[in-house]
Amino acid sequence: MTSCLSSDNEKSYEQRTAWVYLINLGFYFIPLYFMAGQWLKISIAIGLLVPFIIGYFWAYNSSKEQALKPIGLMFLSAIASSFVTSGAISLFSFCCFFIGFFYSLRTAILSFIGLSILLLVIDISMGYSGYFFTFYGMGICLGVGVFGVIEQNRQRIKRQQQQSKDEVANLATALERERIGRDLHDVMGHHLAAIALKAELADKLIASGKIDQAQQQIHQVSVITRDCLSQIRHTVSGYKHQGLTQMLNTLANTLRDNAIAVSIEGTFPKLSELMESQISLLLTELINNTIKHSQATHCTLCIETSQDWLKLNFIENVPVKTITKGNGLTGIQERITLLHGTIDYQLIPHYKVSIKLPLSESVR
Repeated sequence: MTSCLSSDNEKSYEQRTAWVYLINLGFYFIPLYFMAGQWLKISIAIGLLVPFIIGYFWAYNSSKEQALKPIGLMFLSAIASSFVTSGAISLFSFCCFFIGFFYSLRTAILSFIGLSILLLVIDISMGYSGYFFTFYGMGICLGVGVFGVIEQNRQRIKRQQQQSKDEVANLATALERERIGRDLHDVMGHHLAAIALKAELADKLIASGKIDQAQQQIHQVSVITRDCLSQIRHTVSGYKHQGLTQMLNTLANTLRDNAIAVSIEGTFPKLSELMESQISLLLTELINNTIKHSQATHCTLCIETSQDWLKLNFIENVPVKTITKGNGLTGIQERITLLHGTIDYQLIPHYKVSIKLPLSESVR
């Protein structure tokens, strides 16, 4: 059994699969099987599941501040059903999980003590033999409650890790902005100062009637301007290359977040703007396909560069029986065709996608 997660995507997934854990209600129905002919009690027991299930899904989608009411509804349903079937123990266990998940350890312990007393009172009232209702109920509720506490701690650690990751990303962004500002100042600062001085000097020379000397200064301004533009293009090209590397790191983290280990071998050379953008898109498609359709637990991306070719090998540690070319693989093929490259697939013993792209001037 699990609970609501902090991120929207994970929460959506948990909401979609919440019904799976209701399989545990099978223990609720076992005693009903032996109540042959007691149709009134059976009907009441089944009817009490309606408010319980409503409370279950309500609690599943609640925050800590909102959880008390749905847990209370589940708890009341469990108490009422305990007077018609001993299977109510399973309902109490659901309540214990949510208490362990949403509240502090002290609250969970006190709730367990109170629940144990309640189980004993019900046991005595119903006259169950051997106090099995009390002891079995305490054991099951304690075990499931501990899972709730563990899940709460896991979620807290996950939120802290995400917060740390966000802080690191924000810090990296701030440092990158500072670096870009510093680089632009270094590239353009002295050029602009020289342009301003020479333009001022040319203006004075024109005013003095020294046209030839003024033209020389204006020519030098033109030379400085072209040199400045060249250096800016070179700097921006370096930013683009770092952008592709950063994108690859982001995709690798996406795989790791989906429990798929990843290794990256080699680095990208400086590429044309067209190749930068198309490689980013086709790698995104490859990794999305792995996350959606593959059973792989490890992936490797090998980047090999020669004078004329860039080779990308994407390898999953599982074989593939057949390939169905949907929109993803079709899009990859179109991007490789645009770059005048080739793509090959290997299905066994490991699934391997080999992409070969030319580094000719015609592509740049």
